[in-house]
Amino acid sequence: MGQSFFGSNLTTERNRLKTNERRYELIVWDWDGTIMDSTPTIVQCIQQACRDLDFPVPEDSIASYVIGLGIYDSLRRVVPTIDPKHFPTLVDRFRYHYLAKDHELDLFQGMRDLLENLRNQGFMLGVATGKPRRGLDRSLSHHQLEHVFHGTRTADESFAKPHPGMLLDLSDRLGVPVRKMLMIGDTTHDLQMAQAAGVDAIAVTYGAHPADALRSANSLACLDNVEVLGNWLMQNLYQNSQIPAESSKAS
Repeated sequence: MGQSFFGSNLTTERNRLKTNERRYELIVWDWDGTIMDSTPTIVQCIQQACRDLDFPVPEDSIASYVIGLGIYDSLRRVVPTIDPKHFPTLVDRFRYHYLAKDHELDLFQGMRDLLENLRNQGFMLGVATGKPRRGLDRSLSHHQLEHVFHGTRTADESFAKPHPGMLLDLSDRLGVPVRKMLMIGDTTHDLQMAQAAGVDAIAVTYGAHPADALRSANSLACLDNVEVLGNWLMQNLYQNSQIPAESSKAS
């Protein structure tokens, strides 16, 4: 197996890279399905909310496809045939089920170390998520990650994906030009948002959208797990490193 981002040689590698100019200054993350292992729970909550109200229950693939969009936009897409007057009640049922399980969710294995290491190297970190502000703040607090991120934006205080608004907001607020930003996400919505904003992006295939859909979208790489993601970042965050051909599996 190749050297891990979390391996014993991390300090040596970090010191070597400090002498190089950074390709990116701000790394922006999607939340659900990228940092948080929440995709199956969100799918189940969407389906249960529909059952509660005797609405058509979407298949797993349909329910997972809308993850990352704002909640109202997501539910409109999974049950497009219902009367719009029912959407507030459907949203309430989804939130009821999700809040009952929210505390059980955890970060993907290795994600906390990866985020902490990137911050310790001096990179700025941000979040652009379809979650509402209250939900993101609750999750940040529960997982004790408030100190890790320099800025966060949510769909209810900006524009929902794939509109570029959240990335442009972070660029303005943190004073980082879009050419020095990198977006990481698990959906084509994330990649489309990044493209619209003029931001480079990489996809992770362990979240909501299937690998084939992500590979057909515009990204620098599609990566299959957190370890491979960390290794890719170590190799490509600095100007003198060459972005390799896509490699998605640990060797």
